[in-house]
Amino acid sequence: MHILVVDDERSMRVVLEVLLLRSGYRVTCVEGVRAAREVLESTLVDLVITDMKLGATQSGMDVLRAARAQSDAPEVIVITAFGTAASAVEAMREGAYDYIGKPFDNEELLLLVQKALEKRTLRQENVSLREHLVPGVGVMAVGRGERMRAVWSMVDKVAPTRSTVLIHGESGTGKELIAKALHLKSPRAGQPFLPINCAALNEGVLESELFGHVKGAFTGATQDRPGLLVHAGEGTVFLDEIGEVPLATQVKLLRVLQERKVKPVGSSAEIPFQARILAATNRRLDAEVKAGRFREDLFYRLNVITLELPPLRERPEDIAPLAEHFLARQRQELERPGLRFSPEALAVLSAYAFPGNVRQLENVVERAATLADGDVLTLASLPPSLRGEPVQPAATATPEVALGAGFSLERHLDEAERHYLVAALAQAGGVKTRAADLLGLTFRSFRYRLAKHGLSDREDEA
Repeated sequence: MHILVVDDERSMRVVLEVLLLRSGYRVTCVEGVRAAREVLESTLVDLVITDMKLGATQSGMDVLRAARAQSDAPEVIVITAFGTAASAVEAMREGAYDYIGKPFDNEELLLLVQKALEKRTLRQENVSLREHLVPGVGVMAVGRGERMRAVWSMVDKVAPTRSTVLIHGESGTGKELIAKALHLKSPRAGQPFLPINCAALNEGVLESELFGHVKGAFTGATQDRPGLLVHAGEGTVFLDEIGEVPLATQVKLLRVLQERKVKPVGSSAEIPFQARILAATNRRLDAEVKAGRFREDLFYRLNVITLELPPLRERPEDIAPLAEHFLARQRQELERPGLRFSPEALAVLSAYAFPGNVRQLENVVERAATLADGDVLTLASLPPSLRGEPVQPAATATPEVALGAGFSLERHLDEAERHYLVAALAQAGGVKTRAADLLGLTFRSFRYRLAKHGLSDREDEA
């Protein structure tokens, strides 16, 4: 557990640091409000112990307010001088766990610290339980920067409405988690949340999944089946990667959104539905419209409200608290409560651009925690790419290539492409969506390349 001590008297800081270190706590000591804010904003703190009076102009109340402003707010114990009961009561009203008067008994303070940390642990367990019920949503709430506060402000505004929301962001920024948050903060929270990855299914399967089908509509349709839009009842249907929907299906989806009715595959009857529609994409749909790959009328129908998720590189102030959040999860999963970052490792993480966004950061922390020999995650625990080291030695010169008679670059590239397609399929156990992910391709692009090389005779798997 990490404790922040704030006191303008050096002797008191030394006494508290020694006392707490001997009890097994990690301790950071600072002199004033500004330094306290810097610590709170750069690392995870479980408990703050602050003197009420910090010099001539500063107050422990400022430290308390800074602590309470954090997304994962620590508990706060205020140290008060004799005869300042009024200020102690004010601190309690603003969220302090408790106060203790000077001079204090060391055992009394340690007991108070233990009780405060027990309360924090219980609160974290409750959060963990909620996240277990709906995995991942808690991660998005860790962001402390202005960009993510703006996102959450928008989520709070639009969640209670019936409006269609289009969530835009790069891969790994947490689009589905925001969609879950919109659902959980809405009156529909008790109803189903049904996601569908539009890029993972071919056209016929996608329509059947969304709209349903009747018995005999196609080979294998042995009974009537309601689609997700009807099956969700008054819940939420989340259309992930909406930019990958084929144009023919886009026409049908537009009509469904306009009429609020679906026509199951193979049926002439229309069925009304009540579900709310949320959609997400990592593409710029306005650019897709100009390129003729996405219908303009469907774009405007989906684009009632847009939520922009910033990439992690544009909110570096969130990296440290997110890393601490993921490490806290690893402490629990690995049953290693002493795991912690060295200051150097946390600084390197905070300075990295993370092209894979939050998902990549989570994987880096999991890797570091799993492979670490000791409790402290140092620079050596991080992947070489984060430390600025080349994964492989860079070539010093362009290798010579022998181009014999009859050489064809197109044939050579085709053979290489086929080789990687076959290798990806083998590594993915024949599951094409996984193979596409391994190659960094969309499912539609992967299927096109399989067909080009005559490899598409196997049954499609999603």
